[in-house]
Amino acid sequence: MAVTLGPGKCRVIAGQWHDPYTGRVFTDPGDLDIDHLVPLKEAHDSGAAPWPQPRKRAYANDLSHPEALIAVYDGANRAKGAHDPASWLPSTAVYRCAYVRAWTQVKDHWGLTMDRAEAKTVTAILENCQQQRESEKRGRIMNREKSLPGGGS
Repeated sequence: MAVTLGPGKCRVIAGQWHDPYTGRVFTDPGDLDIDHLVPLKEAHDSGAAPWPQPRKRAYANDLSHPEALIAVYDGANRAKGAHDPASWLPSTAVYRCAYVRAWTQVKDHWGLTMDRAEAKTVTAILENCQQQRESEKRGRIMNREKSLPGGGS
């Protein structure tokens, strides 16, 4: 479904959006918020506090990373609040690896730091994601070998 803009083309009035946090699909833009993947308060606490106003504005409106600002279910965004991955993760388990990778990319891009709990959680999740990818890769290789003539015997 294409996005429909209202008069003046400044307001979205219809469309279809997939919320990666919940896995749900929405057609009413009123059910959505635009989420800062790394919340503004988290950025402030992680090194953005002394930034000059133009840099803060650039961060708040960052479109350089495809997931820096994303449309998500408003209830999920409000539950997330200003939390980092140590205290909040998307309910959709399949999105967690992508969420944490994007989190670290945004933080790296802007030179933001991580506190101990956040870094520990991010490291554990990324290690688990890597193990999952390696396990899936081994499974695909084994399945390919079984499908070869004389394979699997």
